[in-house]
Amino acid sequence: MPAVVARGAGDLRLEELPVPAPGPGEVAVSIRYGGICGSDLHYWRHGAVGDFRVREPLVLGHEVSGVVRAAGPGVTGFEPGAEVAVHPATPCGSCPQCRTDRRNICAHTAYLGSAAHFPHVQGGFAGVLVVPEAQVLPLPTGVGLRRAALAEPASVAWHAVRRAGDVSGKRVLVTGAGPIGCLVVAAARAAGAAEVVVTDVYEAPLAVAGRVGATRTIQLGTPEYEAVAHLRADVAIESSGSGAGFDTCLDAVARGGRVVGLGLLPPGGTPVVLNKIITRELDVVGSFRFDHEMTGVLTELAGAEPVITATLPVERFGEAFELAANPARSCKVLLDFGTGA
Repeated sequence: MPAVVARGAGDLRLEELPVPAPGPGEVAVSIRYGGICGSDLHYWRHGAVGDFRVREPLVLGHEVSGVVRAAGPGVTGFEPGAEVAVHPATPCGSCPQCRTDRRNICAHTAYLGSAAHFPHVQGGFAGVLVVPEAQVLPLPTGVGLRRAALAEPASVAWHAVRRAGDVSGKRVLVTGAGPIGCLVVAAARAAGAAEVVVTDVYEAPLAVAGRVGATRTIQLGTPEYEAVAHLRADVAIESSGSGAGFDTCLDAVARGGRVVGLGLLPPGGTPVVLNKIITRELDVVGSFRFDHEMTGVLTELAGAEPVITATLPVERFGEAFELAANPARSCKVLLDFGTGA
């Protein structure tokens, strides 16, 4: 079967791997679509995501959908041909975070396509993926496989909006209009936000943000951007992964407002003017991955489809990664594995 494999910085290959078979309690899924994430781009470009360095060949990908190929012993309810999405996380189930239903911050989680542990957790950019039964989610009626490939990043966005609290009738600022930022826009609007203002460096992603529900888009470097600091948003969600974006959120949110840190910042220290948090009594919270949101999100994806700006066959993986790495030309780029192995 074909698989997109990272072997180190700048070394990305399409390789033929053996087709895996499901064991007890497992399901084999023939992958149809896989979304290229920022972490996949980091493994391709740098051979690492933060401190997680590729130490063995790593199949990338954790945003995947497909059809059931086979079910292992003891699995019921998954017939071959059923269309499904795949939850990428396997929490440990026994740590304090898992026991208090905060499994998304389990320190021992195995995540598809990640070098956080050794041996690495192989990902879903492959013809066939085998995962535990609990990670396989049937698609609701009317949700196709292409749209279902957005379920993982959309769940990240929904979790961030949940961390923001009740946004109904409120003004929300989103810094960064990448795939996650645009999905935050869709989630915030679905949660009842009256206004969603979005900022970004490039015009193209701001256009996507407008199509998924942004009420106002502002490009950095324009005269209009100077007024963002006086926006007085009730909530600001930082999704660009930049210190400058975080600082913008601190400036633009109203006194007593809430800032949600979603985009992962570069390694090392990031200067933050803490007095802005103290004297304006801001609530600042983090948002990391997701957990139960994915089941509900699958029914809320209709408005998110504009985030997909390109779908390329897996044989053109190099072109797809180059496109995904250019935010001026793309938002979410999908790999199409055809019918799988």
